[in-house]
Amino acid sequence: MFQAILSILGRLFLVAIFMMSAVGNKIPQFNQVAGVMADKGVPYPQIALGGAIAFLLIGGLLVLLGYHARFGAGLLMIFLALATYYFHNPSLETDPQAQQNQIIQCLKNLSIAGGMLFIMANGSGAGSMKKRRSA
Repeated sequence: MFQAILSILGRLFLVAIFMMSAVGNKIPQFNQVAGVMADKGVPYPQIALGGAIAFLLIGGLLVLLGYHARFGAGLLMIFLALATYYFHNPSLETDPQAQQNQIIQCLKNLSIAGGMLFIMANGSGAGSMKKRRSA
């Protein structure tokens, strides 16, 4: 039981940033976020943003619930890779402080990506819907 609680909390903490980003920023400020994406060179920013929101919500829910969590983690990995490339690339910064900030953001994304790789390799763990269905 304790292992299930820890696994559920771990999955919740891991996906909270993705879910809140979609619900608290990207959806309510869709046009502004698409504009920022266009400024950063993201192709077809409105379509890309719609896809990003879908990846964030679907991937986040799948990981949280532990139902097809490997697939959900894969969706979130794709989001992380693209977000890091377009928005947190330190090599695009000339100001040393801005470059340092982007290095921190890039490393944060790499840390979260490590969690996604762990789920992709090991599954969702205890307390998942998949575990309940097979029991």
